[in-house]
Amino acid sequence: MSIVTYNNRSIANISAIPGAATALTHIKTLTASSSSTLSFVDGSDDVTLDSTFPIYLFKIINMHPSANANFRFQASTDGGSSYSTTTTSSIFRALVDESGNNSGLAYDGGQAQGTSVQEIINAAVGTDNDQTGVCELKLFNPSSTTFVKHYMAVSNGCQSNDYAINSFTGGYFNTTSAINAIQFSPSSGNIDSCTIKLYGIKDS
Repeated sequence: MSIVTYNNRSIANISAIPGAATALTHIKTLTASSSSTLSFVDGSDDVTLDSTFPIYLFKIINMHPSANANFRFQASTDGGSSYSTTTTSSIFRALVDESGNNSGLAYDGGQAQGTSVQEIINAAVGTDNDQTGVCELKLFNPSSTTFVKHYMAVSNGCQSNDYAINSFTGGYFNTTSAINAIQFSPSSGNIDSCTIKLYGIKDS
């Protein structure tokens, strides 16, 4: 194992450390409060969603709906004027109830999509104060004008009937146009509270 030494002797004066984790760049944080949607539009309100990064990561933290709801996202190719880009996806999920007596693991054909709306927290998250959902969503090469736009999501939600549902979603937006806006919304009601953080992931 090699030892790295620094000529200027002081950590305070070092501008970059070889091998440091610099791949993740925070771009924008949006916070909901009785909001119907949360939207990230390239070039608007300090949002970058273009060829700057090959991968974009959305972290959805403590999504709490005003009504029992799944959480979903849609993509736009016209700067958010419309969110109608068709997606194709598959989902499988694991679940267990609060007592630990009922559990399962299965492909969820009912949530697989062939429309423009993709469920990513598909637990029908409840409205109790102790019920929320979380998710990490990766979007790959959204600015490509050659290929479709793939995405993968992993989520966990506390369902209204007190099941923990861990979902794995994968799919693609079936377009060769650049995607330049992403919108999030609940399947019913409003987003009572939620924080969504957008990051860019650099090439390794």
